[in-house]
Amino acid sequence: MLALALAATGPRPPQSGAEFMGESTRAMQRDDTQNPAMLWVGDGEAAWNAPTGAAGKACADCHGRADRSMRGVAATYPKFQPRAGAVMTLGQRVNRCREHHQQAPALAAESDGLLALESFVALQSRGMPVSPPDDLDTRAAAEAGRALFFRRIGQLDLSCAQCHDQNWGRRLAGAPITQGHANAYPIYRLEWQSVGSVQRRLRNCMSGVRAVLPPFNAPELIHLEAYLAVRAAGMPLEAPGVRP
Repeated sequence: MLALALAATGPRPPQSGAEFMGESTRAMQRDDTQNPAMLWVGDGEAAWNAPTGAAGKACADCHGRADRSMRGVAATYPKFQPRAGAVMTLGQRVNRCREHHQQAPALAAESDGLLALESFVALQSRGMPVSPPDDLDTRAAAEAGRALFFRRIGQLDLSCAQCHDQNWGRRLAGAPITQGHANAYPIYRLEWQSVGSVQRRLRNCMSGVRAVLPPFNAPELIHLEAYLAVRAAGMPLEAPGVRP
């Protein structure tokens, strides 16, 4: 019920960021042969099947075929991981598997290697509804994220909500203001000429309002990501998406 209450604070009806894009960008996302993010997906599939670390294990050794074992998984993140005792993003969960089961070093946040695995795993849930868990810890993270979403920050003294709840559909510096849903990440952003995570996009926004940037996987970024998942609950996952 709390998830429904939190989600109800967002714009209605919810619209994916793809709906605000030009037709050429939407076409690029729809066609896997044109979507540049599929290069990362291919690398992620190769990594999934490659033994690594001191344990000499591949992801596939434990999880088997990704199209079966990972179906629906990405749609539930971020979520509380009991063994870790924390709410974790998909990227953090990938690294936990590497460290604990493959005995391999964690991949750096926002590295191509980590984004490739995230993109490959996320692809297996494409078209499935964003489904944030309703456990107490994940809900608490989402509540903290909601408070951050409405908090004014930076020298421009703006909040996420002022753009994405109150002014969506308008334009800022010639670009459309979307509803700010995170249902297509990881995305290939034409501006970046690379794939990036939702945390990279959040940090971009924070930079835009001249706020202090938290490091990747800082609690506030995880909390914001958890709230964005609740806010987008029920929307189909589009990963890997394409944006200008």
